[in-house]
Amino acid sequence: MEIKGDNYKVCYDTNSASVNFHGSLRLNGMTEYSLILDMLTGIIDSNPPRLTLNLMHLEFLNSSGITMLSKFFIGMRNNKNMHLMVLASNAIPWQGKLLKNLQRLVPNLNFKIV
Repeated sequence: MEIKGDNYKVCYDTNSASVNFHGSLRLNGMTEYSLILDMLTGIIDSNPPRLTLNLMHLEFLNSSGITMLSKFFIGMRNNKNMHLMVLASNAIPWQGKLLKNLQRLVPNLNFKIV
């Protein structure tokens, strides 16, 4: 499963159970982010035992993208059956800030900053 734009790519690897984000996500509003949110929701609906969101190659995410991820994580709060891991990069400053805020929304969120 893959969603591609001019400057970004979001792809789901079923073998590693990971969603990999690449490039710069500068979509306009939640309507344009709905494809990505629908993909994430569809993955969760298939009940995988674990899922990794790999943000390490996502250079930029605008406020609408942050809202989209926040909605996804809020929806995950009550899912106790799946292990969710988020990978982020120290080299991209906004990622650490985002993860700290997401952890406030989802206290049991596991993340690793590399």
